[in-house]
Amino acid sequence: MSFAKDARAGLTASPKTLPAKYFYDELGSALFEAICLLPEYYLTRAEDEILKQHAGEIVKSVGGTFDIVELGSGSALKTRHIIAAALANQPTLTYRPIDISTTALEASAESLSREFPALKVSGVAADYFEGLKRISRESDGRRLALFLGSNVGNFEPHVAIAVLRELRGVLAPGDALLLGADLRKDRSVLEAAYDDPLGVTASFNLNVLARINRELGGEFDLDQFDHLARYDEPNGRMEMHLVSRQAQTVRVNALELEVKFAEGETIHTESSYKYDKPTLRALAAGGGFDLVHTWTDSAKRFSSSLLRAV
Repeated sequence: MSFAKDARAGLTASPKTLPAKYFYDELGSALFEAICLLPEYYLTRAEDEILKQHAGEIVKSVGGTFDIVELGSGSALKTRHIIAAALANQPTLTYRPIDISTTALEASAESLSREFPALKVSGVAADYFEGLKRISRESDGRRLALFLGSNVGNFEPHVAIAVLRELRGVLAPGDALLLGADLRKDRSVLEAAYDDPLGVTASFNLNVLARINRELGGEFDLDQFDHLARYDEPNGRMEMHLVSRQAQTVRVNALELEVKFAEGETIHTESSYKYDKPTLRALAAGGGFDLVHTWTDSAKRFSSSLLRAV
């Protein structure tokens, strides 16, 4: 669905919601890169630690030569560890990143091509499902798929399994998937990671309303909405919401839509599920994979799991 259709569907739903994938326009992508530098946002550093220390072991576990497909590649900073380790074992490598942000794809492709002359980068600007549909088996070579950054946690559990099944569809038996997943931990650590004192995450969240204003003629007053991050412990997920400070009606001109808000009513913009070993194993099995090995950072905050397509 298009941004306009998804915005209409989400803003007329009860409760209201907007898909997290629409955070990542050019400004949103830049804001997320800033979030990754925040001391409270441990996820990027924890995963980078894992990949830096274990990239050679991961590549060895995959075995042989292979190409790489990545979902939600972003800047591909962490991916460099895997690319470097793979090129230490094979003369050339094809990298197929899928990302909704064309800007991020172009910037990362240019940077990677300079850093790795033996790397061929062929990006796909699309969401996960559309991107996977556009990637066919171009050769009989083996593949390593990357789904890093705990992106899988942004989906409801049944949708996460469906994404893995779609990914399994572009892999052959014996191909591998490296899956990044945030681990369950204390509420205070999680909520600080999604509600930093500088307000960068709040700006990232509010940008989805600013994007509606820019692209769909929305009339959202961003000062009338607050950022809310909370941990739903029974379901093991962080949630982000935008909370209306007062009763108000907002017009979205391109949709010919007036959206009514009660005071305190929220728009649910993101869920981020946290995992443990049993839920990781269940996710892998549901997607058509065997879980081969899981690595964690030194503080055991984050996980990188190698899955084998069955």
